[in-house]
This record gives sequence, structure tokens and C-alpha cells, in this order.
Amino acid sequence: MPRRGNVEKRVIPPDPRYDSVLVQKFINKVMQRGKKSVAERIVYDALDLAAERTKKPPLEVFEQALRNASPSIEVKPKRVGGATYQVPVEVKSDRRYALAMRWLLISARNRTGRPMYERLAAELVDAYNNTGSTIKRKEDVHKMAEANRAFAHYGRL
Repeated sequence: MPRRGNVEKRVIPPDPRYDSVLVQKFINKVMQRGKKSVAERIVYDALDLAAERTKKPPLEVFEQALRNASPSIEVKPKRVGGATYQVPVEVKSDRRYALAMRWLLISARNRTGRPMYERLAAELVDAYNNTGSTIKRKEDVHKMAEANRAFAHYGRL
């Protein structure tokens, strides 16, 4: 981050199948070692499988899962007079979705024994239904923020 001036946000073109910027960002997060076609196949297969399991359109399942997994509040460390407090702050919308995508991927990668697209589909369905490890992680973040509500007056970082 530069000391002066603002950083321009890079514009990400929407994905070809669903014409959605969120899906394209998710594909980019799934991608490893520059293998975008592999990442696209994983995400599209996972979305199709999740849609089949929930009997809803794939994009609707994906967006609802992201909304359910995204945190509204988090804690950030703030130093005040030699002590570090965990201060609860609201999460901006860009970071909300970034955290939700990251948590979905981490949870999917931690499941074992099946191909990645099946693990990702299972995690998306769990998040769509407000269950699973991604939702538990979100709730843990919210609990931490609630527990540190006494330090909220240090906020506005």
C-alpha cells in the first residue's frame, strides 16, 4: 500500500458461463499454479453438483452460500498505551466476500477422500443450508467480536 494516493481496484471480467464477477473471483481463488482451466472445471462441476443436490439454479446456490458465509463484523488488533485490544469493526463488502470465499475453500480443502469438485459442492450446499465448518468459522468470528464489544469505543481504525 502506498503512503500517498489510492490503489486502483483491478477490474475483473465476468466468467463466461454465468456472466458473474463473483464466480470469476472464486475461480481465481481456486486456481493454483496458474492452471485456470482446471480451476474453472472444478468450480463449474461443483456448482452443477450443488444445484443438482439443492434443486435450485447454480448461481442462486453460490450467491446464497456466499451471503450465509460472509461475516458482518470482525475483530482487529489495536494498540493503546502498550496494551493490544481486539476491537470489533464492521467488515466492508469486498472483504466480506473475500473472507467467505477463502473460508469456503479452506473448508473444502480440509475435507478428504473425494475429488475437489465434490468437496467444494458439499461445502457450498452446507453453506447454503447454514451448516458446516465455514458457517461455524463465521459464527466464531462473530462470537469473538461480541465478546470484545467493550473495546468497541477504540474502533474506527
